[in-house]
Amino acid sequence: MKGYKKTPEDYRQEAEEKAFDSLARYKFYMFGYWAATWVQMNKLCRIREINPFNQLVDLARKLKELKE
Repeated sequence: MKGYKKTPEDYRQEAEEKAFDSLARYKFYMFGYWAATWVQMNKLCRIREINPFNQLVDLARKLKELKE
């Protein structure tokens, strides 16, 4: 589309999709890259969203506690 420029919201959505896709394919470095991109784009957006990766962090913490 001529003249169409992506907004930070567009980049944020793209980063979320790519992060989960990377994680699903065991591409952990790429997951980290896209998750960090999501955080940065969220800071630039007019309306911030709740981090979609919070549940993954909570799960990792619970698994860590079980192994200790």
